[in-house]
Amino acid sequence: MIYDLIIIGGGPAGVSAGVYAARKKLKTLLITPEFGGQSTVSEGIENWIGTVKISGEELAKNLKSHLLAYSGQSLEVKEEGTQDIKKDDDVFVVITEKGEYQTKTILIATGSTRRKLDIPGAKEFDNKGLTYCASCDGPLFAGQDVVVVGGGNAAFESAAQLLAYCKSVTLLNRTDKFRADEITIAKLKQNPNFKIITNAVPTEIKGNGFVKSIVWQDKRTKENHEIETPGIFVEIGLIPTTFFAKNILELNEVGQIPVNPKNQQTKVSGIWAAGDCSDGLYHQNNIASGDAVKALEDIYIYLHTK
Repeated sequence: MIYDLIIIGGGPAGVSAGVYAARKKLKTLLITPEFGGQSTVSEGIENWIGTVKISGEELAKNLKSHLLAYSGQSLEVKEEGTQDIKKDDDVFVVITEKGEYQTKTILIATGSTRRKLDIPGAKEFDNKGLTYCASCDGPLFAGQDVVVVGGGNAAFESAAQLLAYCKSVTLLNRTDKFRADEITIAKLKQNPNFKIITNAVPTEIKGNGFVKSIVWQDKRTKENHEIETPGIFVEIGLIPTTFFAKNILELNEVGQIPVNPKNQQTKVSGIWAAGDCSDGLYHQNNIASGDAVKALEDIYIYLHTK
């Protein structure tokens, strides 16, 4: 069998595309090892449009049930991990851990994983005061003193979000240089509730059931310092889930898939990408979903005009 479309990924982007593809009666296969994406670890998501608050686990269940409501018609779902993509003449071949599937077009929506903080206490307090999503979990720390770890745009953007409702935000950066835009840095520095500590290397997270403090070492003096806080937001980079596409697509320097933002097309005709695995400027659940729908509309036109 040759599918019209194979969607790789089961987060907001992949499921949105799957629902739209099914409604357009495209012969579609969605492949994913699990549903929900990064947000499955969140206690409460308050920016998923149409729902005031939902846990990451519940969001994953809702996404899966919505998709499966369309399965068995023009849509198939296989819970498998993708390993490689090849092209055989005009047909793409998606290779998983369990089989090979042929298709006319592909939408990659595999997202990314947060680069984790690897210090004592990080695993113990993950999702217990240590979080990797300010937009998801920030409101839980309203009126409190919190810490952001990182020095890029994502770290400063998270700090900006948190300053809207937290009492104060302290940013810890490992060096004395930042990877964020100068304008963003300058604007945040004007906020009296924002503090930057440079040459600060996190060494330990302490707590009792939940986070109580973070310990950091000054790279220059080697002195240890401790900040009491109930909330630590880590923004030290993303690892795009794109390893399986490296043989057919040219990835950027951080492993993302470059796309045309108008339609999410990649440089390889017949392949689209949406969500956190792509090189879009902003990454959020709602943005991923919208990008995937945009891609699906373009895929439908491609299949019916080729």
